Amino acid sequence: QVQLVESGGGLVQAGGSLRLSCAASGRTYSMYAMGWFRQAPGKEREFVAAISWNDGSTYYADSVKGRFTISRDNAKNTVYLQMSSLKPEDTAVYYCAAGKPGGTTIVYLTAKIRYAFGSWGQGTQVTVSS
Repeated sequence: QVQLVESGGGLVQAGGSLRLSCAASGRTYSMYAMGWFRQAPGKEREFVAAISWNDGSTYYADSVKGRFTISRDNAKNTVYLQMSSLKPEDTAVYYCAAGKPGGTTIVYLTAKIRYAFGSWGQGTQVTVSS
């Protein structure tokens, strides 16, 4: 099993920035990627961003492209999500997930690349005020 712990959420005004962190432990050798998802009240969980653990390739949802940046520190088994130009519609609980074989949440990142995510963190609240 992979254990994930998020941190860095909070309250910020529109136009502001926040950085989320997610530290992985346990069977991290089974991961080939890490990703961020979010879930707003009354809405389904949606994909935000992902990064390949091997070559650092990054993928983003259209709604966050140009505003959010995902990065990783392999030595620390940690992934980050730098969020800038935040909007009220970015308000949600943000979850970190491990991309690994057997994951049940499938995300099609491109026409040829899909990641399977499993092992979720507990979530961290991000609230953007207008």
